[in-house]
Amino acid sequence: MSSKSGGRKKSQEGNRTIADNKKASFLYEIEDFFDAGIVLTGSEIKSVRQNKINIKESYVSPEFSEIFLINSNIPKYQNSIVDNYNPKRKRKLLLNKKEINKLFAATKKKGMTIVPTKMYFNKKGLAKIEIGIGKGKKIYDKREVKKTRDWERKKSRLLKNK
Repeated sequence: MSSKSGGRKKSQEGNRTIADNKKASFLYEIEDFFDAGIVLTGSEIKSVRQNKINIKESYVSPEFSEIFLINSNIPKYQNSIVDNYNPKRKRKLLLNKKEINKLFAATKKKGMTIVPTKMYFNKKGLAKIEIGIGKGKKIYDKREVKKTRDWERKKSRLLKNK
């Protein structure tokens, strides 16, 4: 399920993206990607189908022999009758044992973290989340990214005006 060299799989072309975590690619140098299912309740999936989800401040944590998505915000569905709803509860991610072992081994390494990069609906209509194993970037790496991004933007404006 993972792809080498940080590239995304070709099978994701027909998928509809719900939420994107652009901050993750800025803060982390992501080496490997995994696609995981996510355990949601009925009212949560209805909220997700309305694109009411925020994964920008969330992170993935391995606990015991399972992987959890923590601090993702899925607000309460407006027509839901659930009284004690917690929008930032821990949500279990569904991966096979081999992938879970890879993630556990990666977190044991110094400086490696697991971050959610995007959430999407696959071709069957199931909610999936793409997680990546990454190492935090240094401040000078972030500055270099900003500098090249600004230069590309200025260059495209100059070419457009001519």
